Amino acid sequence: MYLEILTPDQKVFSGDITSVQVPGMSGSFEVLTNHAAIISTLEKGDVKIRTAKEEKVFTIDGGVVEVLHDKVIVLAEAIL
Repeated sequence: MYLEILTPDQKVFSGDITSVQVPGMSGSFEVLTNHAAIISTLEKGDVKIRTAKEEKVFTIDGGVVEVLHDKVIVLAEAIL
């Protein structure tokens, strides 16, 4: 699965991942390989990324996530 985290100013992360957890408006949720297509708004909170080798955490100030065909795009207002 491929992930991109973008802000209006920069590309924060791009690469292959095994899973990502995002702060949805109704609570956090996790996206795994072969996840159904979804678009959701995000609130302020942590985006937790798991790759084959490590875990990374970025704190965002809200935004939108789109999942389609094993590609996840997080459009964040800002990285805190």
